[in-house]
Amino acid sequence: MGSKYSKPTTHITDASNSSYRVPFESFRVPFLDLEEVTNNFDDKFFIAEGGFGSVYRGVLRDGTKVALKRCSPRSRKEFQTEIEILSFCSHPHLVSLIGYCDERNEMILVYDYMENGNLRSHLYGSDLPSMSWEQRLEICIGAARGLHYLHNSRVIHRDVKSTNILLDENFVAKITDFGISETMPELDQTHLSTMVKGSIGYIAPEYALWGQLTKKSDVYSFGVVLLEVLCARPAIDRSHMSSLADRAVESQKMGQLEQIVDPNLAARINPESLRMFGETAVKCIASSSENRPSMGDVLWKLEYALRLQESIIQDDPE
Repeated sequence: MGSKYSKPTTHITDASNSSYRVPFESFRVPFLDLEEVTNNFDDKFFIAEGGFGSVYRGVLRDGTKVALKRCSPRSRKEFQTEIEILSFCSHPHLVSLIGYCDERNEMILVYDYMENGNLRSHLYGSDLPSMSWEQRLEICIGAARGLHYLHNSRVIHRDVKSTNILLDENFVAKITDFGISETMPELDQTHLSTMVKGSIGYIAPEYALWGQLTKKSDVYSFGVVLLEVLCARPAIDRSHMSSLADRAVESQKMGQLEQIVDPNLAARINPESLRMFGETAVKCIASSSENRPSMGDVLWKLEYALRLQESIIQDDPE
């Protein structure tokens, strides 16, 4: 990470699994330094509580703004997986792992700090200003590029959701949280049979029912994110215990998708851009994985939806 007090290492020592190795060099950060930048993990530096630990902000001695995930003791496997994935996956639309700390019974991951938080907070549940349709499309395209890269690297994220898409100071989307990600060991392997993990409302049917995890499982989850972006609604309406995916499919069948679109966008979307985006999102959440597009196809359709939107802006700047 280029920080003057870090030293490189090529492996993580773990008493429960002495053969565990990170495939490329990573960096250890002394625990004392992380205590210093968070004032001993003072509450005023606290950002959020995640599934595997608490997240804090801080500034390293070289001026780098960072986010620190202080993993819970039960999250050893997730901690190791996160380091392993991000040590060989590097992309402009993935968060950057700056370093890690594994001492004094602490497991801490250090990332670049994302100034604008997560995507969900800009869609609903906060008082942040509404984003334009063009801005939402750019964010979706960035996230799709990150997922497309992961899939080409034989990595299945396994927990794609709007809170796991972070936004930097320029609202560039970066995918985060790889603790439960899986790597397909064989090029011709069609799926992994594994315990179901993920978030309610985003889990693909075949994965939820039979534990069959594929790249198309990520595509389904991303389709739900696309619907959140379009409708500014949560994946699960807990007051009615209904899913956004089911509602969108029904609206699409009736030709009434525009009726569930975020009211802040309704008069600002080129109908052709809406049609392309809506069709793409609904195809992503097809009940059969075989009927879902690849992330490469999704990316192409989203870029086309943006071009359609930009064409109407050029024709009518007002």
